[in-house]
Amino acid sequence: MSTSKEYLAYVLDQLSPLDGITHRMMMGEYILYYCGKIAAYICDDRFLVKPVPSVLRLLPDAEYDAICEGGRKKLIRVDDVDNRELLLRLFREMYEELPEPKPKKKKTDKKPSDVSDALTATSD
Repeated sequence: MSTSKEYLAYVLDQLSPLDGITHRMMMGEYILYYCGKIAAYICDDRFLVKPVPSVLRLLPDAEYDAICEGGRKKLIRVDDVDNRELLLRLFREMYEELPEPKPKKKKTDKKPSDVSDALTATSD
């Protein structure tokens, strides 16, 4: 089951007072970014955040969950998505604790003909 567009729209609306919220679809689910850092996931109409210390402090009784059944990446499930103030506080407080994005790899300037030339040269 993938996340409904209605659930995504609702969560994004709840987070709309924050600047810098963006999202990206990945295999029917969504990654939420806050000012360029991965902050949360929306999977199967569940809102999952990274288990950084501020989240654990604000949601001490929250349950761990995985992105998919059998998944190994354990995240904190936020069940109270109707509580806008809680969501905003979570994002504001966890921002400094989120890892920096990994630098993007530079693309090589090789053209397909360069690759085929290299393969031909090695087969001689």
